[in-house]
Amino acid sequence: MTTDLNKKTLRHFYCRDALWHCFERMSEDFDRGIDDLVNEAMRAFGRDKGYLHPERDQPGLPTPPPRMPSVPPPPPAGQRSTAARPSVPARRPAAPPPAPRGPPTPPPLAARAEVPAPPLYVIFENRKYLVDKEQFIIGRGAKSSDLPIRDGNISRKHAAVIRRNGGYYIKDLGSTNGIDYQGNRVDNRLIEEGDVYYLCDYELRFTYK
Repeated sequence: MTTDLNKKTLRHFYCRDALWHCFERMSEDFDRGIDDLVNEAMRAFGRDKGYLHPERDQPGLPTPPPRMPSVPPPPPAGQRSTAARPSVPARRPAAPPPAPRGPPTPPPLAARAEVPAPPLYVIFENRKYLVDKEQFIIGRGAKSSDLPIRDGNISRKHAAVIRRNGGYYIKDLGSTNGIDYQGNRVDNRLIEEGDVYYLCDYELRFTYK
């Protein structure tokens, strides 16, 4: 592929202030534009490192005229020179890539009305207790339980009857001895009419009647 050595394209780069002041003075002394001088310096560096061939390159800088260049006094410490510099347009941040399209998000569902639950009773030691709370606690603690069972084998908060979506569930609250239903230990189960559960040796019978 042939490269057009005369083609020019606008570039943007960062330059140290001291180097820029140097090129400004050289521009005045050689009566050439700063971009010409920067290109010449880059060309010389490319030749020195073997990336440009002398036969294909442009001639170097002419010999400066025999006169003393007028060097402006250096600016005070901490103050930059007020010499005019070519304005460099600010870089714009790259736009983020478009987010991948997925299936449309369904609109939020309207709040569903709570399904009313029928009254539930638990029969313990021939006494009938109404489950009238969202969370009905069964355990050893007299103050923390809605149905207290005074036995060391029963945990302080052993189980709970939870009302949810129009039904009732019995849930183990991390007890030591668990909940037994038909010979199997259960952790969370929907309560149906006539169900009998055991907490250790204590029978709990549930009815909706």
